[in-house]
Amino acid sequence: MCICVNCKHVHNCITYDLIQQQHNRRYNNKIINNYFIPKEALISININTNYMDTNICFDWDLIECLSFVEIPGYWIT
Repeated sequence: MCICVNCKHVHNCITYDLIQQQHNRRYNNKIINNYFIPKEALISININTNYMDTNICFDWDLIECLSFVEIPGYWIT
C-alpha cells in the first residue's frame, strides 16, 4: 500500500502525482502550481500476471520517503 495517502504532502507531491499517472487515476484534478519534491522516495513496482491470460498489471506503491509527515486520512480532504 502506498504510504502517500497518510502524508501531509499528498496534495502537491510530484512523486504521488507520478504514481497516480501510472495507475491511470487522478484523485486530485486541481492544477498544482508548486510541486513538493520529496527526499529519498522509494517506489515499489510489483508485476502481476495471470497465467491464463496475457494481461500484465503493474502496481506502483511508495513504500519509503524521508519527507513523510503522517496525517492519517489526509488524502480524503
